[in-house]
Amino acid sequence: MSNDILQRLTETIQARKQAAPDNSYVAKLFGKGENAILKKVGEEATEVLLAAKGGDRTHLVYETADLWFHCMVLLAHHDLSAEDVLNELARREGVSGLEEKSGRKAD
Repeated sequence: MSNDILQRLTETIQARKQAAPDNSYVAKLFGKGENAILKKVGEEATEVLLAAKGGDRTHLVYETADLWFHCMVLLAHHDLSAEDVLNELARREGVSGLEEKSGRKAD
């Protein structure tokens, strides 16, 4: 079920890359460029934190959905998708978090 919604959402976001900005919020974001998308992701991340601190579980789910959506827009901007992230999570499954982190390239 969850993969189905992610796939449909990915397809919709991809289609919006070519849509007229007047007809689509996502097309408008793409039209404004990466900085606008990054700003939205940052705003949504902050709203998730505030919702979590507020203790309202329903609001936390709502804001997390907004954050995931905007992260998917950012991924699409870079020609990536939720599937790429899911594949990375699958790769990490069963690997200690400390071990996984130590195996990353230095930032």
